[in-house]
Amino acid sequence: MSGTAASSEQPEFYFADVYAFVSDYLAQMVRRRVNGASATWCPRWWEHPEAGARLSALWLAWEHLRQDPALGMSTWWLHHADPHLRVLMDADSGPFAACSPKDGHTAYPFDPLPVDARPE
Repeated sequence: MSGTAASSEQPEFYFADVYAFVSDYLAQMVRRRVNGASATWCPRWWEHPEAGARLSALWLAWEHLRQDPALGMSTWWLHHADPHLRVLMDADSGPFAACSPKDGHTAYPFDPLPVDARPE
């Protein structure tokens, strides 16, 4: 096997998908007071497109950075997890603002951002 072939191989993911990452790692690791006032969470996070995109980005960054034994996890927490979790768990303006960690998911009450038609 040449050095080129070995370097082009991608390492296997530790978690099979974003759902496994969130349920088996993130939800177990992150412990917060999610009271719906200062921070919130939706137990059906996958029903929120922004949350799904952000959590997928977190998962893929984690899978990549876990390969760096020196700074990988610190980089992941500081530059990926902390900023995304601040947005996700923001009880006033985050994607879960209408949901409750206790009462569960509320059908997404917010409209998409307004976009005008592109000029021709």
